[in-house]
Amino acid sequence: MFGEYLQHLIYGYYPYLAGTVFLVGSLLRYDQGQFTWKTGSSQMLSSKNMRLASNLFHIGILVIFFGHLFGMLTPHWVYAPFLSAGTKQVIAIVIGGIAGVMCLAGGAMLLHRRLTNPRVRASSSLMDTLILALLVFQAALGVTTVFFSLGHLDGEMMLTLAAWAQAIVFFGGGAADYMTEVSWIYKLHVFLGLTIILLFPFTRLVHVWSVPFGYVTRRYQIVRKRG
Repeated sequence: MFGEYLQHLIYGYYPYLAGTVFLVGSLLRYDQGQFTWKTGSSQMLSSKNMRLASNLFHIGILVIFFGHLFGMLTPHWVYAPFLSAGTKQVIAIVIGGIAGVMCLAGGAMLLHRRLTNPRVRASSSLMDTLILALLVFQAALGVTTVFFSLGHLDGEMMLTLAAWAQAIVFFGGGAADYMTEVSWIYKLHVFLGLTIILLFPFTRLVHVWSVPFGYVTRRYQIVRKRG
């Protein structure tokens, strides 16, 4: 009975708590603390291996984010006519595995730098280090789930997790019931992902709201030399 209650609490109600804090917290921080709305880059303090680590981390996490976004929230009937669940599972394993390793490697390098470089450590807040550590641990969990997914090449586990995500996002009801037979590694991965969403407004991650898409479409600036 307690286990069933806990499951409904974590996978039925906790997602809405995390989502509410994510949206309201981001709005309040933008309104009340715009001077803290920044990436807090430490590249000027130490640039050794910074470009490699940063590129690996950011490319990996972007691929993972959009892969989860479209992979989990796209109903099965949309891709079923031309892509079976098993094939989609294999694609997710390959692309997600590569992106996960990139994110894990880059994130681990950044975390090591933040913990061992005196100048970077002195300029870092506790939350800076905590959220990076959580992201690295989450990437490690994600890579680990790849090995578990090799035992579910029929795609059924992926469909179950997608059904849970869609029930949450589209208010389908009974979302927690989908997690009953799900392996502990996926449950832990989902729980940690929700926790990262919950902590989002209180970290430097808020800078993702300010992605400069305008640079892509703006007109070129003409710069001329004097004389």
